[in-house]
Amino acid sequence: MAVQDSTNEDNTDSDNQQPQDQDDDDIDINPLHIAIEEQHNQPNTNSSVSESLQKHHIASIDTTLLTRILPSQGLSFQLWPAATTLVNFLDRHLTDPTTSPLSNLLTNRPYHSLRILELGSGTGLVGIAAASVLGANVTITDLPHVLSNLRFNAELNNKAIAFRGGCVDVQALRWGEVEDFEGLVVDGPFDAVLGSDVVYYEELFEPLLKTLCWLLSDGGVFLMAHLKRWKKESGFFRKARKVFRVEKVHTDAPLQGSRNGVVVYSFASKK
Repeated sequence: MAVQDSTNEDNTDSDNQQPQDQDDDDIDINPLHIAIEEQHNQPNTNSSVSESLQKHHIASIDTTLLTRILPSQGLSFQLWPAATTLVNFLDRHLTDPTTSPLSNLLTNRPYHSLRILELGSGTGLVGIAAASVLGANVTITDLPHVLSNLRFNAELNNKAIAFRGGCVDVQALRWGEVEDFEGLVVDGPFDAVLGSDVVYYEELFEPLLKTLCWLLSDGGVFLMAHLKRWKKESGFFRKARKVFRVEKVHTDAPLQGSRNGVVVYSFASKK
């Protein structure tokens, strides 16, 4: 999760049936309301940093990925449930492509030729897993102050990334900033865009949608894993459906203590 991002889920079939006077901030699980200001404040590099390495076993390639998390640095430096779901989604695709929703995207296309971008990468686990599992060329992106940890995690997993011919590049991407976007597409469009927990901050709905419109203007698909926390997140989906075909492609069972499970959505341009 990156803090320019957020966490969203849709349930749009029931959105229009919900009373308008319900509390917008009805939180399903305790996550994000304590540190939204991280977007505007860089972490204090002079303070002591609590860090740990997390292990993530990828069964399809029998490899363990490592990521450094830095909880004291803020939300972007932690791992969130939607990221784990998206990693497992990629892992299962390689194990059994015939039942994977990714098969249509990857049909008749060599993995090593895929160009993938991850939005709001946070720890970078999803993008690193995509490069390792698919052997793809992956660009992981986030706000400038997050990039140092992203580079650390990419280098930490160099062997796993290279095993199937993948590679990882780290770049800054501020949503809605055309200069950042143009610097990313000098080598052509991306085949797929990945994101997890990127729709919780209402002020970023429009910048995120603008960035997605740019990234998907030449085709491709956006795969987003999302755990619904706030009712107002449905506003993002209403806006998104005006310009994208949005479909649910996977749903996890609810987390312990939660009403909702992580949902994976695909977004494709209507044009």
